[in-house]
Amino acid sequence: MDVRSVAAIAALDDPVRAALFAFVRDASEPVSREAAAEAVGISRKLAAFHLDKLVAVGLVASRIGTGSGRVGRAPRVYELSGQDVQVCVPAREHGTLAEILLAAVLAEQPDERAQQAVLRVARDSGARMGREERDRVRPGRIGAERALNLATALLERHGFSPAREAQQVVLRNCPFHPFARTAPELVCGLNHAFLAGVLDGLQADTVAAVLAPCEGHCCVRLVADPDRRTAPEVHAAT
Repeated sequence: MDVRSVAAIAALDDPVRAALFAFVRDASEPVSREAAAEAVGISRKLAAFHLDKLVAVGLVASRIGTGSGRVGRAPRVYELSGQDVQVCVPAREHGTLAEILLAAVLAEQPDERAQQAVLRVARDSGARMGREERDRVRPGRIGAERALNLATALLERHGFSPAREAQQVVLRNCPFHPFARTAPELVCGLNHAFLAGVLDGLQADTVAAVLAPCEGHCCVRLVADPDRRTAPEVHAAT
């Protein structure tokens, strides 16, 4: 779970802070502490306190304005930060799913079906994520144990709730639910290709992404398997 997003949502539980945020959000230009205080009916000092709390959690941005303000100094002004804040329990990655599907539509080749394009793009997306993690950690050559540990840490950050069980990683949450229930063949195939790509990017040749549907869990698990690669090939699922 994104702790910063949780803190941002929690900050709006205060009614004064929520009112100040709404005023900043609805304003057509950056607002001063004085204007915010007047709009909400509180003192300037209290408005400054709550506005700075909103800045601290990333909902609002502040800067020195260009107007004259009080004599001798320009006023500090506040505006929306533009930061997306989402909290979902259990974790969901609907943005990732949408990005893969959109990219597949834009990148579909003349000789492939739509679902084949989705699987190809999903695998490429997972591989990119795996490469970025490998570049960050720089683990060198890795065996199955190290690969499972790296994958566990990476997938924890993306809402899969991974759990080590002997020589495998069970994914206790599906970030693509409830779409996986609506279109299981497409979404589970996409997820399988995506996780196989993650292993490719990590260069985890001795770990396989295996389809293993289980109620209440992700449809894929990662299994130490030195005798096979992580594919499926994208043409295998149609």
